[in-house]
Amino acid sequence: MIKIGVVGCCGKMGKRIIALAGQDMQLETFIGFERKGCPEINSMLEGIIVSDDLDKIKQVDVVIDFTPMTDKKDLLDFVVKHKKTMVIGTTGLSVDQVEIIEEAAKDIAIVYSPNMSVGVNVMFDLVKQAAAKLKDYKVKIIEAHHIHKKDAPSGTAKQFAAIIESQNNQQVEDIEAIREGEIVGDHEIIFESDVDTLSFSHKAKTRDIFAKGALEAAKWVVNKPVGLYNMQDVLKV
Repeated sequence: MIKIGVVGCCGKMGKRIIALAGQDMQLETFIGFERKGCPEINSMLEGIIVSDDLDKIKQVDVVIDFTPMTDKKDLLDFVVKHKKTMVIGTTGLSVDQVEIIEEAAKDIAIVYSPNMSVGVNVMFDLVKQAAAKLKDYKVKIIEAHHIHKKDAPSGTAKQFAAIIESQNNQQVEDIEAIREGEIVGDHEIIFESDVDTLSFSHKAKTRDIFAKGALEAAKWVVNKPVGLYNMQDVLKV
């Protein structure tokens, strides 16, 4: 059985990861981590202890983290120290922040993706194929998320733009970011010419879609060689 540690275990994503891991016979949520000063420290959550002691990472096989980047360097230092594997689903990272992850991936195996959804990662591949064939089409990206999301455009929208730009050498400048209500995550990619329109869309119904993807990534990465991977590697799409 694979032992996982969940960083940000008391947050919305952390709680769903723990709940879904409890339904998977291959996984055991061994410990949850929260920031120092969190009132839940040393309490029990779904049968696991909530801790602020990152040195306890030595007790797990894989660390799953969706928390903001603020303390990522300290977290990565402990994961590297204990030679564990990691799944990172944090979005909205800067180039410098991604470089911190890349540096850690020289010593441990990490799956990092701006979107852990299986459906979105299949769509990444479909959009790549379309962009390679529709080089003269205008492209518009529309993404919508809940009002609490701080980064705009989303990391997923930026990834779609990067994929398209890699295929047609044109910068995608038309990206619309909507922050409204409690939208989990909607993305639409529109290719338009004078004679037709082709669009791809994905709508996340619950956060479970990201939690499920992260758990699949955890099972996949646990025995992988050192390196930086993404959900495309996990799904082999």
